[in-house]
Amino acid sequence: NTHLFRDRLSEAGFKLSGEYDHPIVPVMLGDARLASEFADAMLERGIYVIGFSFPVVPVGQARIRTQISAAHTTDDINRAADAFISVGKAKGVIA
Repeated sequence: NTHLFRDRLSEAGFKLSGEYDHPIVPVMLGDARLASEFADAMLERGIYVIGFSFPVVPVGQARIRTQISAAHTTDDINRAADAFISVGKAKGVIA
């Protein structure tokens, strides 16, 4: 599941942090306001994610924290990836 999620987001143009096999997948956005707005837009699509910014992470390294589980179905992962891609395009994070 983690590999599918990482692959989909990477191919879409998102900058990801962390290890390829790790279930926590930070989606790097840089800007605190963008991370907060991005998380809100994801929730509007039924996907709960957390925007992390200073002081939780260093200034300029705001991100969306996701945690992938073995309990997620392939459909769950694809739905979340589709939502990330949609919001990412709307917010100008990806092309």
